[in-house]
Amino acid sequence: MCGILGVVATTPVNQLLYDGLMVLQHRGQDAAGMATVEDDAFHMHKGSGLVRDVFRTRNMRALPGNMGIAHCRYPTAGSAFDSSLSQPFYVNSPFGIVLGHNGNLTNTEELKKEMFRQDLRHINTHSDSEVLLNALAHELQATAKGYRLDLDTIFGAVSAVHRRCRGAYAVVAMIAGYGMLAFRDPFGIRPLIFGSNETPAGTEYLFASESVALDTLGFKVLRDVEPGEAIFIDLEHRIHQRQCAPNSVLAPCIFEFVYLARPDSVIDGVSVYEARLHMGEHLADKLVKHIPVEEIDVVIPIPDSSRPSAMQLAQRIDVPYREGFVKNRYIGRTFIMPGQATRKRSVRQKLNTVAQEFKGKRVLLVDDSIVRGTTSREIVEMARAAGALKVYFASASPPVRYPNVYGIDMPTRSELIATGRSGEEIAREIGADALVYQDLDALKASIRELKPSLCNFDTSCFDGVYITGDVSPAYLNAIELAREGDGAPARDERWSSNQLQLNLMSVD
Repeated sequence: MCGILGVVATTPVNQLLYDGLMVLQHRGQDAAGMATVEDDAFHMHKGSGLVRDVFRTRNMRALPGNMGIAHCRYPTAGSAFDSSLSQPFYVNSPFGIVLGHNGNLTNTEELKKEMFRQDLRHINTHSDSEVLLNALAHELQATAKGYRLDLDTIFGAVSAVHRRCRGAYAVVAMIAGYGMLAFRDPFGIRPLIFGSNETPAGTEYLFASESVALDTLGFKVLRDVEPGEAIFIDLEHRIHQRQCAPNSVLAPCIFEFVYLARPDSVIDGVSVYEARLHMGEHLADKLVKHIPVEEIDVVIPIPDSSRPSAMQLAQRIDVPYREGFVKNRYIGRTFIMPGQATRKRSVRQKLNTVAQEFKGKRVLLVDDSIVRGTTSREIVEMARAAGALKVYFASASPPVRYPNVYGIDMPTRSELIATGRSGEEIAREIGADALVYQDLDALKASIRELKPSLCNFDTSCFDGVYITGDVSPAYLNAIELAREGDGAPARDERWSSNQLQLNLMSVD
């Protein structure tokens, strides 16, 4: 999960990119970067840290030009503290290209070997985004007739990238002397939307991971980039678009609606806020089958992303809704912090209880999900310490039992609290008196009720169905072994390749 932006404007874009990154900061706190182009020359600045820390006045002055891309990084591959992995990435052969990528490739190692032996390209980091950039550069070179690019060449190169690259990728890139290119993987796993802004000097265009960036920057939403589609905006601000992947299918990551995206965003035509309201309704319907409503005195959300679900749940079961936790706005999202110890320490720094909302009450805590269980366990302890008589827990999403390999940092089974445990065992692990999970069908229905034509989702972290069809138990074991070498928790030996039930889907 990262945030990406691409702007084609009539005036300098550095401030637009900065403001857009601030809006998308929730998608990545590890690093940030910008690249602009002026007279065919790229200007770039990037580094580790929050957007406000990476960019100073002197850095902004060194980013001239009316076209640019930006990126805020959430580490899914490589070290969270390695500044060399900050994006955008740049390559100068055969054409100058800078690229920003949200997602994660699943055949990175295979591609790296191909590029070194066949394409004669050297990959300098462990980032799959650099691999994707070099794949695009090579395909442009292979498709081009001579040393000039035309639309057929550009779109043909994207088609070749789709054939070579597996996994999730939403991409914005600039090609020196030609314009801006944006494309999305054939399943549309990661979001990408674009819009326009009319000015006296002409039309401006903006690509972004979420619609909230367009809203706050004053751009009108045009539409989402379709799965497998590429959109190219030339130097005269003319739009060219083409479907570059046969048999593309829209299957967005359902976790975007559960947790990742801001509630004021609209992804693939679905309001994230409304989807979370529907999640609360479905969760309430299941809750009353397992916990008597008269046993609940108050419903309290775990801020921030669970608020809509908790609010709607409370209304549906007719129990008072209260804010029982106060959030420190200066602490980042604990789910996307690198390292278990860092996440655990940050929970207490991030949240504090309003004691009177807990004392002597039977409390239902509502969260969007339970991933590692670190936050849930700490929060239940805080509720009891504040005087709660009983603490019930409800999750607006199903148990996270499988690794996500498409851009969310939960690739090891040993880190997932639901791995190999029943609901009752998980409740004991987090210290709750009872635990209720959303059903997967109900979660899907929460979104389909808002857009019936949206039939497919990537739900791999819940059901083990990997939409790209190339994720095997051996692949997952290799990832876990690599993470163990980086100091990740040891693998849970209760799991084996035979026990992991993967419903691998064939890809035409």
